[in-house]
Amino acid sequence: MAKNKIIYGGTVLIDLTDATAVASDVASGKYFYGNDGVKTEGTSTKDSDTTDANAAAAEILSGKTAYVNKNKITGEMTNNGAVTGTISTKAGQYTVPQGFHDGSGKVSISSTEQAKIIPGNIKSGVTILGVQGTYAGQTVNVEANKNVTPTASSQVVTPSSGYDYLAQVTVAAIPYVESANTYGTTVTIG
Repeated sequence: MAKNKIIYGGTVLIDLTDATAVASDVASGKYFYGNDGVKTEGTSTKDSDTTDANAAAAEILSGKTAYVNKNKITGEMTNNGAVTGTISTKAGQYTVPQGFHDGSGKVSISSTEQAKIIPGNIKSGVTILGVQGTYAGQTVNVEANKNVTPTASSQVVTPSSGYDYLAQVTVAAIPYVESANTYGTTVTIG
């Protein structure tokens, strides 16, 4: 039986009766004697071996501390909180900034571009971003042919009133007339 108190000549040499340590209070691999006088091995891992830790300051949140390879380091990672961004072109991309994100941020299509993604703007039978198109084209009023006579000055040829576009423009030949005169031939152009 273990001895937890030793008195010699009226003097207390060892007294373990008021010892309060338990195995979880003492580092793993170290020994102590409890209040029952029994030698006990500690089980605490509070002083863990950090020699295999490999985090860098940039990987730990700014202002927070940690132990890496037996050294206390202070984090340098930026806290970006809720990051938001928009994309406004077909090939648009959003670059997520380096650092910590709290998970509540969102990246979306800009509201201006979202307003354009409606059924009437998308060809019937085509779905874009979950929106089924209904556009089947529109009726166009075509002026089949327009005859134009060249003039000495430039002309802009446009559809007649009530037409959307011209299918064909026929430009007449430039008038050319020859007539005899006293000394030869008179040529009249136009």
